Amino acid sequence: MAASTVTFSNLIAENRRNSLLLVVLFCLFTAVVAAVFGMAIVGILDPERLARLDWTQGLLIGGIAGGISLLLSIISYYGGDRVILAVSHARPIQHDDDPELFNVVEETAIAAGVPMPRVYVIDDSAPNAFATGRDPQRAAITVTSGLRTKLTRDELQGVVAHEMSHIGNYDIRLMLLLAVLVGTIVMLADFLSQMLFFSSVTGGRRRSRDESGSNPIALVLVVVAVILGILAPLLARIMQLAVSREREYLADASAVELTRYPQGLASALRKIDGDPEVLEAANRGTAHLFIANPIKKFEERAGSVFASHPPIQERIRRLESLTR
Repeated sequence: MAASTVTFSNLIAENRRNSLLLVVLFCLFTAVVAAVFGMAIVGILDPERLARLDWTQGLLIGGIAGGISLLLSIISYYGGDRVILAVSHARPIQHDDDPELFNVVEETAIAAGVPMPRVYVIDDSAPNAFATGRDPQRAAITVTSGLRTKLTRDELQGVVAHEMSHIGNYDIRLMLLLAVLVGTIVMLADFLSQMLFFSSVTGGRRRSRDESGSNPIALVLVVVAVILGILAPLLARIMQLAVSREREYLADASAVELTRYPQGLASALRKIDGDPEVLEAANRGTAHLFIANPIKKFEERAGSVFASHPPIQERIRRLESLTR
């Protein structure tokens, strides 16, 4: 798209389409993994059943395993925001602690049409920020003390608008749900490995290994499941990061819709990118939540499929194209 025709509405529509496609693919991928693992387990326990092409038992086992894994992940989902805030060493503040920050958050929340989120601060000189929560009614915005001291009010407003966009666009819920799906796939892979171990130990009680291995359908399916068990968590993580990158672009465009001032966010990103400080409270599990990757060595690899954020220079270029 030519720079002269770019608008925040174009970017929002494009990134919503891309994000929806990725989420649908992610859900289908999770369902396929559960089904393959279930049929592989049947192949381990009863290879002759697969020879008769009766795969209903495998699909049932896959569905049950997927359901159990999903249930455990959902339990984590409901307490995930509290864990993230605790791990990040974020402390809640009130209006009197930082009136300017609260005023910016309040006016941005009004512009976005969402409830006033809780406000947290991380005592760290590295400038950064993130939003978390299950929905706008239970959301929280967290900024570092370095962000407060190193950014102007216009730049702060751009950052807060970006995080408020994550809340208004339900990105905070989406990323928690994707974390649930990734956790489901990882637990399914662990469940398959446990079943393989169980089969190798107790296989002689049911039938000899030679008899089980004589069924080519069962053997091929187990081999495919083992390969998928190794690759599925990695592929799931790549898909999660792809969604995360698209949502960052969307939040940038939505922030411009709220502030009508792309220069503020672009300038803030430039300062955050150029700051040499390291955010000590961040780790690889929470890095994707921040407005910019707080782990500098991973920010340098922002062009790879394993990056949680798109390159900051590309984000700045897009923002500056909106001003033109």
